[in-house]
Amino acid sequence: MNGVPADQHGPPPAEAANAETRLKGHVGHLTAAEESAFVEFRKLAAKEGFYTPATDEKKASHDDGTLIRYLRARKFLPQDAFVQFKDTEIWRKDNDLDALYEKIDIHDYQEARSVYPQWTGRRDKRGIPVYLYEVGKLDSKKMIAYSSSTSKSKAKGQSPSRMLRLFALYENLTRFVMPLCSSVPGRPNPETPVDQSNNIVDISHVGLKQFWNLRSHMQDASTLATAHYPETLDRIFIIGAPSFFPTVWGWIKKWFDPITTSKIFILSHHQVLPTLKSFIDIANIPKKYGGELDFECGKMPVLDQQVRDCLSISGGPDTERLFLSAPVRWIDAGEDGEMTALGVGSIDGKQRKETVATLHSLAVRVATSSSRHTQSQGVETIGAPASRPPTHHNQTALPSRPASKGQATPSSRPTSIQPAPNTNLSTTSLHDQPVPTTGALQHDLQNGGPPEKISMPPPPTQMERTETDFFTPPSDPSQIKTLQ
Repeated sequence: MNGVPADQHGPPPAEAANAETRLKGHVGHLTAAEESAFVEFRKLAAKEGFYTPATDEKKASHDDGTLIRYLRARKFLPQDAFVQFKDTEIWRKDNDLDALYEKIDIHDYQEARSVYPQWTGRRDKRGIPVYLYEVGKLDSKKMIAYSSSTSKSKAKGQSPSRMLRLFALYENLTRFVMPLCSSVPGRPNPETPVDQSNNIVDISHVGLKQFWNLRSHMQDASTLATAHYPETLDRIFIIGAPSFFPTVWGWIKKWFDPITTSKIFILSHHQVLPTLKSFIDIANIPKKYGGELDFECGKMPVLDQQVRDCLSISGGPDTERLFLSAPVRWIDAGEDGEMTALGVGSIDGKQRKETVATLHSLAVRVATSSSRHTQSQGVETIGAPASRPPTHHNQTALPSRPASKGQATPSSRPTSIQPAPNTNLSTTSLHDQPVPTTGALQHDLQNGGPPEKISMPPPPTQMERTETDFFTPPSDPSQIKTLQ
């Protein structure tokens, strides 16, 4: 039986899979009006003390990509964007998000990872990371155990303790996954950082009672993303909707504002593979949905070959496992341009800080002041004191502390990464590689050509973003019919 709500549009139009389509309102692709709003927003944030512009000696406190995300979320209205940006900066400081990611127990982190969307290790045709969420695996026994575990966590700020681990997962998305995907050669429009994710949400075999029991768990994630990680979602593909889903959708969509809701596409069975193939190469689609990727929730991310070619992972299988399943952030290892992945978090109460991987300099172009749209933020350099920590991922800049020799500073943040063009690693000299310029790559892409044509109506484009009045349905499932 078809579980697609009558008021919900089906697959997105084929052109939505093009890199050029998603670039509107992104770094390096602003209209004159958007550029003017961006300038005004930065001035306002600087005047109020929430943003520090770059100087000859120091990098900007926040990169342009982060600031522009807030503008996109508020339809490029500078005052509205500033209110959300300010609220997020205060919220981050109140909850000490820097320390949380640095010190979170790795077991707690991995436990949270098991009950929320997981990165497959793959990217779509535009270079955006693909996440998978198999809701059916979240049975009552698993969720009771997780709830009991999170209740023991201590929250510094006003946020509930159950949210602490969820914070760390969003930090991993913005500090580790997005910078990595930004830096890998071969994607279209490398001048624009990757700042969103693509999500496959599988709700097959989920009963009404299970949905009801999970409603608070799932609402936590949507509320957090909408409020403090705006515009990090490219789209969500919902697969396997049960017959009762049209009713459930009536209260699920109240968790999101209209623009976010427009990014959610509920696919019928026959639409799944054609739609996914228009966005994602068949090799990067999980097998259970008609692709070739051997991945399901609970497994380690399976890095594609292009990513592996750019990385040197330190140590053996245990190091790679922690690299892919534990808190990691990127730092600048020096003037050679290579990026170092620093493993953080705590093991048995002992804080971890160790190099777990290196992203080769051929794959990395640290953004410079050559373009105000790709202006970098401060980066942490091993063996040197850190300047005001970068905030590529809308994070409050905390006072810097001098690092001891050979020691990285924990509160620092990776810079925006401008990747190199698609290059044959075995034959090309580093000195031969130009820094990419604005515009699409002028050669065939290894990760696929234009998407398949799908004749479908476009999603809504003109809608007002309004403050969401989050709605919690009644606790008794028997009352669900009254929500229709």
